Amino acid sequence: MTSTAKNLLARTLNIAKIEIPKHQLAAVRVGEGEEAKAPLQTIDVVLPGSDDVLVKINWTGLCGSDDALITDGLAGNGLTMQPETKGIAGHEGAGVVVAVGDNMHHRWKIGDRAGIKWIWSICGECEFCTNGGGEELHCPNQKVSGFTAPGTFQQYAVSDGRYTTRIPDGVSNEEAAPIMCGGVTAYSACKKSGVRPGQWVALLGAGGGLGHLAVQYCKAMGMRVIAIDHGDAKRDLCKSLGAEEFVDYQTTEGVAAEVKRITTLGAHGVVVTAFTKQAYETAPSLLRPKGTMVVVGLPHDASVRAGSTPFDIVQSQLKIVGSMVGTAKDVEEALDFTARDLVHPILTKGTLAEVDHFVQRMLAGDQPGRVVLKVS
Repeated sequence: MTSTAKNLLARTLNIAKIEIPKHQLAAVRVGEGEEAKAPLQTIDVVLPGSDDVLVKINWTGLCGSDDALITDGLAGNGLTMQPETKGIAGHEGAGVVVAVGDNMHHRWKIGDRAGIKWIWSICGECEFCTNGGGEELHCPNQKVSGFTAPGTFQQYAVSDGRYTTRIPDGVSNEEAAPIMCGGVTAYSACKKSGVRPGQWVALLGAGGGLGHLAVQYCKAMGMRVIAIDHGDAKRDLCKSLGAEEFVDYQTTEGVAAEVKRITTLGAHGVVVTAFTKQAYETAPSLLRPKGTMVVVGLPHDASVRAGSTPFDIVQSQLKIVGSMVGTAKDVEEALDFTARDLVHPILTKGTLAEVDHFVQRMLAGDQPGRVVLKVS
């Protein structure tokens, strides 16, 4: 038997161990702009290529980037779903490997738990991929779940086996799913703030999907947390997760003055997970001299600017840094906080059929914590 025939037989036997249907349900985008929806449709199941694995998705998170892709909320920034996605968003998938490509048997076996992230794959060969230090996130040849590759709003999703994340023991699939993007994004941003244990960090949007995770990561890393959001529900949530102070921006006259009252000189770092113009206008005024502002939330309004005047930035020697998801290693570290019982997403659970319902709640700002959807 030739090597090609042996590989084909091995692949056939590997796939045959688990019954894989020919068809599946997926939430597929229809329409454009604010009127776009993602109803359930029956589509074909795609088998993995030689470098891929096929993951039976059990849970998928619903991220702000998903609602923006479905409703063209970030079109002004050049971020719209590409035809390669086949209309399937989602990039926070967690499930079980049910088929393994020929070149991936040394890494994966059927039954392994796997997570699919925002960055679906990188080339591993360009300067950004080989430099280390997080530069892989800028690989010009990367593919992105729900943006340039079919996402996790489907029962069976193909994933590049070289960049798929292994879910560790001690982390459930429903908790692992939102960590694939929301968790690692919050964790990476907290690290980039440069705030040391015992120092103050102010979190704008602290009660939301990213913010409530940032509260926990900052607390676990020894920072003193000022949570900034609105409403009793988000106040109670942030305080229960370890925020030392809560500032309601809707009822507090002078948020910057209140932060400086708490900290004396201003926060050492500010992480903006909110995506409003008001949040970005407020953030620099919360910092002490030489403080760091971390830009995370992506406003749908492309005219919003992050930062202060050049005079104020120079005068106070402020640092303004952007933070985008995290590397494969960052994801492993973020999951480890959950495995060690230090960080847990606060979850609202739904089903894949409810994508549109929860998209509307997120757009209205009425959804505390993180949404995860049962897929199969």
